[in-house]
Amino acid sequence: MNKIVKYTLTGLGGTVLLAAGAATYLAATFDPNAYKAEIIKAVQDSKQRTLKLDGDIKLTFFPKLGASLGKVSLSEFQSPQTFAAVEDVHAALAFWPLLHGEAVVDAVSVSGLKATLIKRKDGSSNIDDLLGKSDAPASESKLKFDIAGVSIAKTELSYRDEASGAEYTVRDLELSTGRIANGVQSPVKLALHVQANQPKLDVKLQGKADLTLDMDKKLYRLVGLDLNASGSALDITELSLKASGDAGADLSAHAFDTGKLKVSLSGKQGGNQFEVELDAPKVAATGDQFTGEQLKLSAKLKGTNTVAATLTLPSIAGTAQAFGSKALTLAFDATGDALPGKHVSSEMRGSFAFDADKQSFEVALAGGLLQSQVKAKVALNDFAAPHIRFDVDVDQFDADLYFPPSDKPKAATPEQPFDLTVLRKLDLDGKLHIGALTVAKVKSRDINLTIKAHQGLLNVAPFSAKLYEGSISGSLAVNAAPATPGFAVNQNLTGINVAALTKDAAAFDTLEGHGNVGINVTTQGNTVSALKKSLNGSATLNLTDGAIKGINIAQKLRSAGSLVGQTQTQAANSAEKTDFSELKGSFRIAGGVAHNDDLSMKSPLLRLAGNGDIDLGNDSMNYLAKATLVKTLQGQGGQDNLSGLTVPVRVQGPFASLKYSLDFGAALSDSTRQRVEVKKQELKTRLQDQLKGLFR
Repeated sequence: MNKIVKYTLTGLGGTVLLAAGAATYLAATFDPNAYKAEIIKAVQDSKQRTLKLDGDIKLTFFPKLGASLGKVSLSEFQSPQTFAAVEDVHAALAFWPLLHGEAVVDAVSVSGLKATLIKRKDGSSNIDDLLGKSDAPASESKLKFDIAGVSIAKTELSYRDEASGAEYTVRDLELSTGRIANGVQSPVKLALHVQANQPKLDVKLQGKADLTLDMDKKLYRLVGLDLNASGSALDITELSLKASGDAGADLSAHAFDTGKLKVSLSGKQGGNQFEVELDAPKVAATGDQFTGEQLKLSAKLKGTNTVAATLTLPSIAGTAQAFGSKALTLAFDATGDALPGKHVSSEMRGSFAFDADKQSFEVALAGGLLQSQVKAKVALNDFAAPHIRFDVDVDQFDADLYFPPSDKPKAATPEQPFDLTVLRKLDLDGKLHIGALTVAKVKSRDINLTIKAHQGLLNVAPFSAKLYEGSISGSLAVNAAPATPGFAVNQNLTGINVAALTKDAAAFDTLEGHGNVGINVTTQGNTVSALKKSLNGSATLNLTDGAIKGINIAQKLRSAGSLVGQTQTQAANSAEKTDFSELKGSFRIAGGVAHNDDLSMKSPLLRLAGNGDIDLGNDSMNYLAKATLVKTLQGQGGQDNLSGLTVPVRVQGPFASLKYSLDFGAALSDSTRQRVEVKKQELKTRLQDQLKGLFR
């Protein structure tokens, strides 16, 4: 037995010495550099690319089987232009494990690699020839995968799309690992600098983690992930991304999980700073089952106001394709000098459901939002071209608390056009009810809207609300499909307190009364002034028991005797008004000018008829009315001989400074002519009667 062991060891030792001697001899006598020309020619013949080997090729055979290359470059296909180049490449295999069918790579290091991938306008790329399919059968080698370490340094990779002009570059790529083998936990460090022009991107990234993989069992796990990125993207500057946690995947069981995952993102966009944080203590998906616990997503926006929102999901369950939660909380907090009390807090609770196969997302929420109580159901279908359905009920909302209208005159600045292109892709169908609403001082209640939007067409119909002792109903349509958007408004106001409405809506305090107003107009433009100047359509007015403020026509007529031959002009006087029991009129609107021919106003003392233009586009008017006395003013400080007197009243000028002119000279001249005509008729009648008597 001892002899057997002795002979065995002696034979094994001899084999080792023989192998070592052979390896030493090969290393000392074999020069791979002598075959450079043949290698270069082989590449040229087979790939039609030029290979350059500017450095020495060094081989080792024992105790490691390895090779080191100096500077190496490879040209583009059938071109002298360089496709890829590397300053140094080194790889080594442990010798003894090869005898047992194991490939243990001692080290792999690459330094100074530069390569450019190009996608041409015809869709081909500059590596198509290198990716040709091989007819050789797939290798069935059972060598074990085992790398002692990988080192990649000073690497630059570029991609260019000649059709779109997009360019992407990865610079300063640095990668180092520990041992990489099945079931072995290995530290991995990565650093790189990414730049792109479509989209605009300039980001530096550094990360580390412990990686465990098992290629045979298809198991992969990251532990202790620590990832940091900074730079800019799109129009976001001061970008910062941080991620930490654990993650694993079992591809054979279709399982995925994360643990203690935390992701934070911050940056600056325009004048606003934003922060987003995700905290996911445990998320797992196994087969068709998906679960998560205590997920929290927080976001903060700092600008004129500071707005923070937090979404909390105590639990989430379902499948990888369809999951949801029946208990979510959405908290909202805002601070700022312009906010009521400089602080607003809200909280809503509800549920959501997501289905990837059906491409649907539904959410239901109820609770407080911006000092309002809200109930909302929103559903989205088709993620590629979203169709949104909603049903929202709000008890009350005062927009002026958050966007208060200013009474201060605005500085003269160029008018900025509004952009409605977002409507072109909006596919919307829903209902909105608001119990009470205040916007720009206008107050309304019991508002009901049915809203539909598709392919740039937005329709609000029917629309109804109660406001200013009356009601409003009708429709609104917006066509954002053309370059210049169009609008159509058809509204009927019934029983409205006109004075209160016009004063709140436009600070226009000229007309009083209750009654009905009809508006049916169309317009187009991308600024408010353009919309006003493009108005076309019609309007009607029917008011009772009101007054025209700014002048007291009846009082002016009482002084008619002392104003013979005069024209009196005065600015609007807020202390004066002309009462009426009835005011009617219709308007034809064209090019922003509303023309009226049938104005009729009645009062116990006056009858007023008129015609003229109201230039809505330029906020001015030129209107001529004729006021006629219908009874004596005696006993009211007037004269008893003015009955039937008609006085022309012209109203003209900008809305902000209207002027009223009364032409008493024309009025008395007309009155005199009328009386002369009456006397002529009386004399003619008497003469006819006398002639008849003579011939009897």
